[in-house]
Amino acid sequence: MFNKMNERKGEVKTVRKIVGIIALVVLIIIAIAGYSGYNYVTSALEPMDPESNKEIEVEIPMGSGITLISSILEEKGIIKDARIFKYYTKFKNESAFQAGDYSLTQSMTLDEIIESLKTGRVYREPVFTMTVPEGLTLEQVAGVIQKNTPHKAEDFMKKVTDVAYVEQLMTEYPDLLTENILNENIRHALEGYLYPATYPFYEENPSIEEIVNTMLTSMNTIVSEYTPILEEREMTVHELLTFASLLEEEATAQTDRETIASVFYNRMDIDMPLQTDPTVLYALGSHKDRVLYEDLEVDNPYNTYQNVGLPPGPIAGAGKTSIEAALNPSQTDYLYFLADKEGTNHFAKSYDEHLANIEKYLR
Repeated sequence: MFNKMNERKGEVKTVRKIVGIIALVVLIIIAIAGYSGYNYVTSALEPMDPESNKEIEVEIPMGSGITLISSILEEKGIIKDARIFKYYTKFKNESAFQAGDYSLTQSMTLDEIIESLKTGRVYREPVFTMTVPEGLTLEQVAGVIQKNTPHKAEDFMKKVTDVAYVEQLMTEYPDLLTENILNENIRHALEGYLYPATYPFYEENPSIEEIVNTMLTSMNTIVSEYTPILEEREMTVHELLTFASLLEEEATAQTDRETIASVFYNRMDIDMPLQTDPTVLYALGSHKDRVLYEDLEVDNPYNTYQNVGLPPGPIAGAGKTSIEAALNPSQTDYLYFLADKEGTNHFAKSYDEHLANIEKYLR
């Protein structure tokens, strides 16, 4: 009898062990499945490839619901899982997505994708922005880049003055970068061609090439708007940007760029030197608060006191306002102008009138 009882106790213990092992195995399987599922969902909520900036064309047809949109995004490789994207949008109560053609990237977050589909335009949160003000020389632009990125100013200048690189860019931007920028008298071929603006960047360390391409593309877009006017005026892009750079450098807070443009055009019509101080400073290669008489005699192609007409090329980066003023000058008979101590410009038709303005506003 005792043997039977002991046998039963042994059987019970064995059963308990087996049940315990099975329960443990089940728990482990559940834990692994849960962990794997958690990791999968977490990864599906992250960008597919945070380092990728390659644009992928995505077409969202008219009348598309979130189920179809999710499937399209998964098929294009923009998201990892259509179901998770669908549930994510419903959880955030997002809707009213717009049909259209989009250029999306695998580095976009789900929120950025949703925002793009809601607004009808590609939306991304930049890692940082960089502002390049109007009126900067190429060397000053290099300083801005050094301040905002890991690139050194000298590395930037070495790249943008490399002849092979400039020639490569000329093939990529044939309407913008013409043979004019290779004139032997030009200090820097790309001077004045990098459009001044605030630029968003979507990676921490964009290459110098990416920065240059971004700025050249902006300038190319701006200038292409005025192609008909340029053709009507028989003016080259190089002449436009050179002229606009003079206006940009002469500008003050209250400057009437269109009227200053008329002064320059009027002088050019009678072969009168432009005599603008910023070209002298550019010729000297240094900044001065005051240009001296001896500076005006510097022998340099950029010196518009010694040479008639426009300088060989731009002396700074001009903004859209100066570009438009160069193309649409006021109609005047002015040949002279000066800015008083408050920055207000005073124009004159004759030299005697100009002298009177000097006496009245500066002395």
